[in-house]
Amino acid sequence: MPYINIKVTDENVTKEQKRALIRGATELMVKVLNKEPSTTFVLIDEVNTDNWGIGYEQVSEIRNIIK
Repeated sequence: MPYINIKVTDENVTKEQKRALIRGATELMVKVLNKEPSTTFVLIDEVNTDNWGIGYEQVSEIRNIIK
């Protein structure tokens, strides 16, 4: 019973994109490990950019610098 946890920043990920992530991750488990889709669980966590860091910086601060 595979459990896949996908974490993305909460920056406008659409329902269709989430559906594609779930389908793609499930298909990968089926193709690579021969797992059953009906027992493959996929969880998508959307993380606020204030709660995600790269190096010493919050992603929200990095995004402000890039703008």
